[in-house]
Amino acid sequence: MSDEGSESSWRGVTMADVQQLVKKKDTIEAQIKAYYDILERQNKAGMDEPLVDIEGYPRTDINVYEVRTARHNIICLQNDHKDLMKQIEEALHQLHAHDREKHRLDEAEVHQEAMEHEISVPTAFAKIDTVTPGSPASTSGLQVGDEIIEFGSVNTQNFQNLQNIATVVQRSEGKPLNVTIIRNGQNVHVSLTPQRWSGRGLLGCNIVPLQN
Repeated sequence: MSDEGSESSWRGVTMADVQQLVKKKDTIEAQIKAYYDILERQNKAGMDEPLVDIEGYPRTDINVYEVRTARHNIICLQNDHKDLMKQIEEALHQLHAHDREKHRLDEAEVHQEAMEHEISVPTAFAKIDTVTPGSPASTSGLQVGDEIIEFGSVNTQNFQNLQNIATVVQRSEGKPLNVTIIRNGQNVHVSLTPQRWSGRGLLGCNIVPLQN
């Protein structure tokens, strides 16, 4: 099998695949032990004891054929075991690499969502620090602490100073203005109509710029 084929066979490895390989490993280890037990019963012939006596004749105290067969099977199984351990190591490496990649992608996705949320929620450019009862601002529902992200045609992108808002107010006397504020972390839309009232100005509230 080519390296490319071997690599493709390991793509998408799962924990179940690893468990199956470990099960095969356990089976091979049990078989190896069984053959070693046979050698132990054959007068402790082991893997290296000679199978002939000092005169060159097959030993009569052991079953030479059985010993040879056990030794041969042990060698074959040990080679299989070595290959299987390599497969398990590769599978675990792939599995952990996949987990790391998934974790990295999850973090990237969370970061992307946070960035999109940050982009979709404009930052406020001004804040209301006083509202006079009975004023147009009070009637519209504006409250102290409201942070402004849109005041008529003025928004976060084009706001330069409070004169921008003053100009819009002067031009919109008697006309409703759409005002978007942030209150308790939520966007709130109000309709504010600049007009003459018993107090000073056309709004009856004080607006201060926010330092970004």
